[in-house]
Amino acid sequence: MVETERARRAGRATRARAAAALLSAAVAVSLAAACTTSRAPAPDDSRGTSRQPSATAVGPPVLAVKIDNAGAARPQTGLDAADLVYAEQVEGGLSRLMAVYATRLPQAVGPVRSARESDLELLGQFDRPVLAFSGAQGKLLPLIDRAPLDPVTPGDVSGAYFRGAGRAAPHNLYLHPHRLLPAAPGAAALTTGFHYGPAPSGGRATASRTVRYPAARFTFTWSADRAGWLVAMDGTRAAPAGGRQLAPATVVVQYVKVRPSRFHDFLGNNTPYTETVGSGKAEVLRDGRAYEVNWKRAKAADGTDFTTDDGEEVGFAEGQVWVVLAKAP
Repeated sequence: MVETERARRAGRATRARAAAALLSAAVAVSLAAACTTSRAPAPDDSRGTSRQPSATAVGPPVLAVKIDNAGAARPQTGLDAADLVYAEQVEGGLSRLMAVYATRLPQAVGPVRSARESDLELLGQFDRPVLAFSGAQGKLLPLIDRAPLDPVTPGDVSGAYFRGAGRAAPHNLYLHPHRLLPAAPGAAALTTGFHYGPAPSGGRATASRTVRYPAARFTFTWSADRAGWLVAMDGTRAAPAGGRQLAPATVVVQYVKVRPSRFHDFLGNNTPYTETVGSGKAEVLRDGRAYEVNWKRAKAADGTDFTTDDGEEVGFAEGQVWVVLAKAP
């Protein structure tokens, strides 16, 4: 008898859950496959599903989480524990965040939202990262299946996601990171190409820097007391629930090409595609100063190099890094 699609999906889900349980028990051998690549419809997208078997990573992976940045989603949870936060433009000129975790895993992260096509290129610089997201539109799911990452949506791993109280969907979906990775993989998993060390010579004293999208803005204000840049988003201070205002040690404003993609949201708005492979200009903020630099990433599997005009590597300050992907002039 021909097996039905529903039966096939159910069988794959069962195998995925069993694999996750076995891998958790064998974490001393490998953390890399502690998740599945199965997909369920996104609570905020309500589109199709797709499932394919996952390949195994060669080392412990980072955890990347797509995080809501609408006003109704703030304050977010778990951003202060991220090693790296990317800000990117989405439909309607709004913004979303991609938080990357390597050195520690918080108790919860969110609100979690849906993936975009350019996320796949952005995450190519990591060794098969785990991508936690709420779902994606149906036409994008085959691309996610073929990407060198392990995607996990609600329903893939029991108890990984939960609905928070006090907020309406879709701004109330959260993740328990320890359900996907039994332990943080460590700083060695941050294969971004970033260089940490002394600041380059020169630069200019900078008290505050604002980056604008069509319908969003980020402001970073230097705090000597915190040795970091206090973050405000759309004019509101960014402080995780119950925590202090976010203050990354380094902020990078990376000027990239932002073009229309082939995808649209359910309202018909085109989804921007942010190109992170290539080269261009950037501004690095650290220690109360701003440095005009160059960036280069030859291919998706490479990290991003930041250099001065003389070819010197640009050192980032130790601590959290924010990268704001801004449209090149």
